[in-house]
Amino acid sequence: MFARLTPMVRNLLLITVAAYLIPYILRWDQINAFLGLWHISSPNFQPYQFFTYMFAHGGFWHLFGNMLGLIFLAPLLEQFWGPKKFLAFYLITGIGAGVFYEGIKYAQTIPMKHKMEEYIANPNPDDFAVYMSKYAPQYYNSIYDFIEYYSEHENEGRGQSISYVEQVYDAVINIPMVGASGAIYGILMAFGMLFPNTQLMLLFPPIPIKAKYFVLILGGYAIYSEFSNSSGDSVAHLAHLGGMFFAFIMIRVWSKDRRNFY
Repeated sequence: MFARLTPMVRNLLLITVAAYLIPYILRWDQINAFLGLWHISSPNFQPYQFFTYMFAHGGFWHLFGNMLGLIFLAPLLEQFWGPKKFLAFYLITGIGAGVFYEGIKYAQTIPMKHKMEEYIANPNPDDFAVYMSKYAPQYYNSIYDFIEYYSEHENEGRGQSISYVEQVYDAVINIPMVGASGAIYGILMAFGMLFPNTQLMLLFPPIPIKAKYFVLILGGYAIYSEFSNSSGDSVAHLAHLGGMFFAFIMIRVWSKDRRNFY
């Protein structure tokens, strides 16, 4: 499997794996805080993170899944485009995915921030229950007793309610995004557009599927997962969609004369 790796794919693989293994060996637990992409409103945000977040991962299986996609799909694209063009594609889709993700998240958190500020200026039990049910439904049941207490003892619960509201907002803007998934989904989109009828063999379940259908399935799943807002889902589905979006634009620009390859 490794014998078929092209030079740029091999370099990206080695760099990404090293970015995970070296801090792990040295027990540098803060690597993701340094490389990860923080929310634009977070005090930890730095512009360079739009590039570095692609080389940080949340764990072995996160890294393994992304690098598996790189190994299986990217070499054919590098052979087709050449190493420089492939690298440009990988970086642009990865950075573009980060910009897409942060742009939408920033737009989504503006009203949340306004509601937080309005609540702090005028805290009351009814608005607190509405805020928590809208912006932190996964925690609503766990603080239900406090909501009941606050409704009966407004003065005593006011300070704690403000703390809860601030914590919910901070939790949204102070979790860094990591992983090469945006660029990998960009590679997947490119593969599906350029080689739509190529048969891919899935691992789970081990069945063949054409690349164009695989792209549709994963793209549809990313859209569904983003809008379903499943409790406990920490996957940045918007970044996946962003990588596919930028890949689509680039392929359309680059492939004006030759669109389909088999």
